[in-house]
Amino acid sequence: MFFVAKTSLAVICEHIVKLPELHLRRCARVLVFPLLVSTSTRAAAQPAQVSIIPAPSSVTLRSGAFTLSAATPVFVDDLSPVAKDAAELFVATVNRATGFALQAETPVPATLPRASVVFSLRHAGAALGPEAYELEVTPDRVRARATDPRALFYAAQTLLQLLPPEIFAAGPAPAPRSEPAVKEPAWTIPCIAIKDQPRFRYRGMHLDVSRHFFPVSFIKRYIDLIAMHKMNVFHWHLADDNGWRLEIKKYPELTAVSAWRVDRETMPWRARAPARPGEERTYGGFYTQDQVRDVVGYAARHGVMIIPEIEMPGHTSEVFTAYPQLSCTGNRPPVRIGAESPNTDIFCAGNEAVFTFLADVLDEVVALFPGPYIHIGGDEVDKTSWRQCAKCRERMRSDALADADELQSYFVKRIEKLLDARGKRLIGWDEILAGGLSPGATVMSWRGVAGGIAAAQAGHDVIMTPEDPCYFDHYQGDPEDEPAAIGGYTPLRQVYAFEPIPAALSPTQAQHVLGAQGNLWTEYIGTPAHAEYMTVPRISALAEVVWSAAAQRSWPDFRRRLEVHLQRLDELGVNYSRGSTRVETQTQYDPATATITLSFWNERPQAEIRYTQDQTEPKPQSPRYQSPVSIKKPTAVRAALFEDARRQGHVTDIPIYPHAAMGARRQYRLPFDGGDSEERMPFDGILGTLNPADGRWQGYDGSDLDVVLDFGGTVPLHGVLVGFLKNPMLRILPAKSVEISLSADGKDFAPVEGGRFEERQTNGSASILELGVQAKQGAQARFVRVTAHNWHRVPVGYAKAGASCWMLVDEIIVH
Repeated sequence: MFFVAKTSLAVICEHIVKLPELHLRRCARVLVFPLLVSTSTRAAAQPAQVSIIPAPSSVTLRSGAFTLSAATPVFVDDLSPVAKDAAELFVATVNRATGFALQAETPVPATLPRASVVFSLRHAGAALGPEAYELEVTPDRVRARATDPRALFYAAQTLLQLLPPEIFAAGPAPAPRSEPAVKEPAWTIPCIAIKDQPRFRYRGMHLDVSRHFFPVSFIKRYIDLIAMHKMNVFHWHLADDNGWRLEIKKYPELTAVSAWRVDRETMPWRARAPARPGEERTYGGFYTQDQVRDVVGYAARHGVMIIPEIEMPGHTSEVFTAYPQLSCTGNRPPVRIGAESPNTDIFCAGNEAVFTFLADVLDEVVALFPGPYIHIGGDEVDKTSWRQCAKCRERMRSDALADADELQSYFVKRIEKLLDARGKRLIGWDEILAGGLSPGATVMSWRGVAGGIAAAQAGHDVIMTPEDPCYFDHYQGDPEDEPAAIGGYTPLRQVYAFEPIPAALSPTQAQHVLGAQGNLWTEYIGTPAHAEYMTVPRISALAEVVWSAAAQRSWPDFRRRLEVHLQRLDELGVNYSRGSTRVETQTQYDPATATITLSFWNERPQAEIRYTQDQTEPKPQSPRYQSPVSIKKPTAVRAALFEDARRQGHVTDIPIYPHAAMGARRQYRLPFDGGDSEERMPFDGILGTLNPADGRWQGYDGSDLDVVLDFGGTVPLHGVLVGFLKNPMLRILPAKSVEISLSADGKDFAPVEGGRFEERQTNGSASILELGVQAKQGAQARFVRVTAHNWHRVPVGYAKAGASCWMLVDEIIVH
């Protein structure tokens, strides 16, 4: 054991990371960030000449190449319009970039001319399953084969990625006035044999158009990005508190009234004052049914199915702006401008007129979207109004429903019957599990993976979309270097490390995991360019997660291929992120020597990491990180990224504090909010900063901390120090009370008396508070138990009183 004076903390925390504007939404799990884990590198990398994303199942590179020219014939079987769409996509892309005038001709002739491209459903191998294809390129022929017409679309995408990146250009390169310095690309395809199929049948991307409205032109571009990455579902979030976006002819007020709100677009989402009486509503928009049919057809031609989402029974206040009689209160609220709270507006489950209204709406929705699924939301339902509403209480009494959770189950099951009668299947967020769920419903697990595990174990189909790492509205780099985001921290590598099938599921249960989805909520994303930046290239990483076999995935190889893929995106004019400039860290602790081994890494393959240990700012001449750094005492490490001797982004401050609890075994008696990879956050020796999005805090959303440390044998103890973040504007408060207790056997614990909070660091709006207790002289123990009690609800006297309260825990230091 060792002892370090508490005053050392002030020294090593001297460099304060600026607190970004971080806001909570959807239970605010954006505040908890797991350590990034490396992915498998067992599979061989793709050949150097091939940079296909997502990685195919099997690639065999051969000598030679096929040259595409203006005279190349392209043929496609006439067995399916989808097959024709695939060939025409290939032809249209080639013609646009080259100036050629190729045409997709049908049928495929019995005798093929030389140097032709063929898309065929007739001669595929019998073993090919759904969405699987074969692609063979020789000097004389390009042949794509499949038994599933959709698979020819994926073959076309692969074929385009085998051509030079310039094939994605918006037009031919202009003719040079003189001898060009760089030759035009040769439109050649390497000779290759590819066998490929997706790992999951559901590969989705979501877009929220309620918080911000996006034009049809961008919706189609978003579908282009989905299709380019061999993803096959577009989840269109069309209705929420901040605007109704779909024309419903039977209820015209939904678009005349509920689609428009007062414009506060120059203000941060959570700082927007509610609308005042009489204020003009100028921000909004909606999609006509003709526009929707056009988009649905466009998506189908690109191999993408659209799942519409109409929120219910909560997140529906915009409906009551037009039709207040459908709520429990009968009030007519204005369409919400931002994240006003509390949000207790909800469809009245005891009012039969509500189900008539929803049946009418769903009739029109079903007619517009031919896919098998309709998403009804079902998340974050505040049931306060149900508990107070006479009609809802009568419904619970007459149907023998025990509580409001069972009333939500009743509501969902009635909607499911409506959809069943219309030949559709219901999807909802994982809250629809509360109170019981019909077997035919599909669950989207967003609050971590626990809901997905429970659903799969109960026999329900599941789509995994946990907020970490599938919410693309999170920051993907240092907030100081990034455009505005809702909060959180989800860099590219974290997305790539995602495994959709939890280890807790048996092989039979795992079959219920249909796939995974990335979600783009748009509270802070108001333009198409911003939406692209938040989506790309994280969509590329997720695409490989859901397409390629888990054992095939290799982060180094993906990062290599991504460099070529970014050139394609340049040609398409996509506003993508180049990757985080933040220096990431990981620690290991050796209890025998009380030494921390500190490792660095970054997403940018060409960058160098330079660091200092004397509190000075890293410069191009500072030590270059080449191997892990050993640290035995509190140290203020600073690191930064350099490319071509120029610093990229801000300096990352890494206050290191070695302590004995890092080497103890840990048992959490209560769960924290987040995945298993966050278990060591309070014991990694890296102190948290004032930035709740720095990835160093362990979070508890309305719940308590209860952890037992086992040192493996009786040891002398001097004291325990626990850090908490305080930021009332973000509903983050230190513990209401903290108990430290010691035990020799892990059963009987004796409390350590005393202790008080002291401020370690502050910037005015936020502060870090530490609670320290000193053990009696000569105290010994094997086990240390730390219990911290959350306020659970924000107390009166703070902003957002009554809302769920976050508790963020820093290092738990034992000395």
